[in-house]
Formats: sequence, C-alpha cells, structure tokens
Amino acid sequence: MASQTLTQRTTTKDDPTTTTTNTNNNNNNLRSSSDGGGARDKQMAMAKRGLRSLGIAIATPVLLTLITIFLFGSGENYHNVEKNKPLWYPPLWGLHLACVISSILMGLSTWLVWADGGFHKQPSVVPLYLGQLLLSLSWDPIVLKMGASWIGLIICVGLFATLVGCSNRFRQVSPIAADLLKPCLAWAAYLTFVNYKLI
Repeated sequence: MASQTLTQRTTTKDDPTTTTTNTNNNNNNLRSSSDGGGARDKQMAMAKRGLRSLGIAIATPVLLTLITIFLFGSGENYHNVEKNKPLWYPPLWGLHLACVISSILMGLSTWLVWADGGFHKQPSVVPLYLGQLLLSLSWDPIVLKMGASWIGLIICVGLFATLVGCSNRFRQVSPIAADLLKPCLAWAAYLTFVNYKLI
C-alpha cells in the first residue's frame, strides 16, 4: 500500500493522467473483489463448513456402530440359533451391514434436519435422535454378547418407537429426511421380528 502511494506521488509530478488511470484501476479492482470475489469466497467457505458438518454427522454414528460391532458383535449366542436357521434368518454379517447402513441413513437425515434449522424449530428432535442412537448401539452387547433376548426385544420396540418419533418430527422440517428414515424403520421392524424369534 505504501509503495502504491509512493508510485502515485511520483507519477503525479510527471504525468497527471497516469494518476487518474491508476486510481480508476484500483477502484475497479476493489469493486470486483467486493462484488464477485467476496461472494464466491463466502459460498466456498459455507460449502466447506457444510461438507465438514455432513462428514461429522455421518461419521459419528457409523464409527460408534463399528466400534460396537467390533467389541460386542461376535455373536456366540446368535451362531447357535443360526445353525438351524430358516431361509429368512439373516447371517451375522448381514445384521452388521444393515446396522451400518441404517446409521449412515440416520446421520444423513439428521444432518438434513440440522441444515434446515430443525434443531431450533423442533427441539424434541435431539433427544429422539440420541435415544435411537443409544438404543441401536446397545442391541449388540445385550443380545449378541450377553444373550438377553427379552431385553433385546424391549430395545427393538423402543428403537422402532424412537424412529417413528424422529420420522414424524423430521417430516415437519424436511420431507426428504423423513423419507430417508423409511429403510431404518423397516430394518428396526425386521430386527424386532428376528429378536422375537431368538427368544
């Protein structure tokens, strides 16, 4: 900035038209950067924040689900039933894969609600989301590790109920987010049926 001022002072003595041209160029550069460049920078910053928050919203439940599967998903009790299983009975890896997919969909739909300001519009969304996350994470240790199928059935019913509550609240903010929960609801209903058959 000081060098530009110095340049303008020295050129003023020699040629007054050069000073006018330099000043006009500087003003045009300031206008173009404040109009187009600033808006573009703001959009890029918002896009980066949006992608970061989307990554966190999906990665957190998926990571917690994977940790739970790794620690408690060996399924000694499940393998005993799996030997004489009917055709509709899912293998253990199928159960785990469906849990991971369900957590991805839940994280994405929760992010859509958050991005639309749904946590402020519908404050009850947060406890419902946290409740379903806690219930979905507790199924593996209780049923697969401890073999407590009755408690697992209660967890499955509670999981289905919290998903229904989330779906109703999400629909008021973002219908797309509520539609993303339909596979999660179907999975929770199927898991309840499988858990009932474990008893």
